[in-house]
Amino acid sequence: MPKAEISWKRLTEEGEKLQVYAQHIGRDWHFFHRAKRFDVWQRVKEPPVEDWLELLDAVQRLVNRRRYQPDDEERLRGQIREKFPDAEI
Repeated sequence: MPKAEISWKRLTEEGEKLQVYAQHIGRDWHFFHRAKRFDVWQRVKEPPVEDWLELLDAVQRLVNRRRYQPDDEERLRGQIREKFPDAEI
């Protein structure tokens, strides 16, 4: 069974570092973020498209390592297309 959490770091629009992770629960992905190491993780109800694309990139790499199935990648692509029809995938 693959690890259910994938994490990365990104910059906000204000230029601040932000730690982000996505947790796979059933068929859904739940996003969380925090600014610093000891801050409390905050749930993100509507994550931006950048976070979804970063998650897709990570899942693609994990498919190549056989930790996720190709179906997981396609399901994630479908979720992104549904939420962001204008996004280039």
